[in-house]
Amino acid sequence: MTETPRVRELRLVVTASDWDAAVRFYRDVLGLPQAADFSSPDGRVVLLEAGRATLEIVDPDQAEFIDRVEVGRRVAGHVRVALEVDDAARVAGELAAGGADVVAEPTRTPWNSLNARLDTPAGLHLTLFTELDA
Repeated sequence: MTETPRVRELRLVVTASDWDAAVRFYRDVLGLPQAADFSSPDGRVVLLEAGRATLEIVDPDQAEFIDRVEVGRRVAGHVRVALEVDDAARVAGELAAGGADVVAEPTRTPWNSLNARLDTPAGLHLTLFTELDA
């Protein structure tokens, strides 16, 4: 018997001082489909779909290990966004051309994925990954 999950959606809420640039980057460059626009005279907000969501919780030792493998040094803060894409190298190049700063070029990891790291608009540190066993 499967229980109905208590949580139905994971929503990452990002406050962006340059809202237009952030929306352009994530919606138009990265290609996240716009699900809703709840903007009002009180402020602007759009919801962008990013596929299936999971919450990955790591301890500081694992976070340091992941950064060392993917970047060579500890760079991420306590929150890092990771997106699975079909071709991490291609998408990283597209995002760099669209305004992201490449922190580390795509690297094959011990867990057999190709991972790239970028700093993106709205201050998000981003991992793009492609599972190589798929």
